[in-house]
Amino acid sequence: MDTTDLANRIAAAERRALARGITLVESARPDHRAQALEVLAALPRDRQALRIGLSGTPGVGKSTFIEAFGMMLVRAGLRVAVLAVDPSSARSGGSILGDKTRMDLLSREPNAFIRPSPSQTHLGGVARRTREAVALCEGAGFDVVLIETVGVGQSETVVAQMADLFLLLLAPAGGDELQGVKRGIMEMADMILINKADGDLKAAATRTCADYAGALRLLRKRPQDPAGYPRAMMVSALHEDGLEAAWADMQALADWRKEAGFFEGTRAAQARYWFEEEVRSALLAQLKADAVRAAMDALAGQVEAGEISPGDAARDLISKHLSR
Repeated sequence: MDTTDLANRIAAAERRALARGITLVESARPDHRAQALEVLAALPRDRQALRIGLSGTPGVGKSTFIEAFGMMLVRAGLRVAVLAVDPSSARSGGSILGDKTRMDLLSREPNAFIRPSPSQTHLGGVARRTREAVALCEGAGFDVVLIETVGVGQSETVVAQMADLFLLLLAPAGGDELQGVKRGIMEMADMILINKADGDLKAAATRTCADYAGALRLLRKRPQDPAGYPRAMMVSALHEDGLEAAWADMQALADWRKEAGFFEGTRAAQARYWFEEEVRSALLAQLKADAVRAAMDALAGQVEAGEISPGDAARDLISKHLSR
C-alpha cells in the first residue's frame, strides 16, 4: 500500500479513501498498524474539527438525534462526519453495525460521512481506534465530527477523552435529582439534552429537565465551564425542536473555552491520556506471546487445583516473563 497516496486522497476528501483509512487504523495486524501510523503522520496538521461526543442509554434516540442534528449542520454549510460505535457480542464477537440504517437522509448527503465500527473488546463505549478515526476525518476536512457511543451506563466516559464537547442524551422520566448528582457520566457531561420532548412526553420532559438542571447546580464547579454550564435543555429530534438552540450553546461553550485557553489545554491532556493508553495496550499485548500464554496456562492449572494463590501466580508470571 502506498500510504502517501492514501493520505493525499484522504486530504482531498475522497470518501472511499477515508473509509479505507479507517479500516486500516482499526486493523490489528502489525503491518497494518505501521501503515496506519504512516498515513496519520502524512495528513495535514492544520485542520481541526469540532469533536462532539454523544452518549446515552439504549433507546434514548441517539441515532435519530444525530441525523436531525447532522442534517441541520449540513444545511448550514458544514461538513459532518459521524463515527458510530456499535456493541460487539460477548459470545460471537460480531456486531450488527446498523446505526447507519437509522440515518437514511444523512447517509445520502454528499457533505456527510457515516462510519459504524464495532466496539470489540474495548470498554468505555467507544472502539479502541476511534480517536485515530477522528484524526482521519479531520484530515479529510470535516468541520464537525460526531462520536456516537454504544448505549452506555454511568461509568463509560472514555468518549470524553477524545471530544471537545460531551453531550449526554436522556429520556423523559429517566430519573430524579439524586440520579443527576451521581458521579460518573453525569459530571463529565457539558450539556444534558432531554430528547423526545414532544407529544405526550412533553410534560415529563419538562419535569426531567428541571430535575437535572437543579442537580447540575449542586455539582462542583469545573474550571473549564463558563457561567451557566453545564446545562440541561430539552430537544425533540423527531420534530427538530431545540436543535438550533443546542447548537448555539455548543458553539458558545467552545468559543469561550478557546478564548480562555481551555480548549487546547484539554486536547493536550487528551493526547497524554492516549499515549499512556497505547503503552498499556502494548504491555497487555505481550501476554499474547506463545511462551507467556503457555506459562499462564500452566499457572492457571495450579491456581484451579489450589496449589498456588492467584496473587502469587501472577507475581511469578510477571517476574519470570514480563519484567526486564
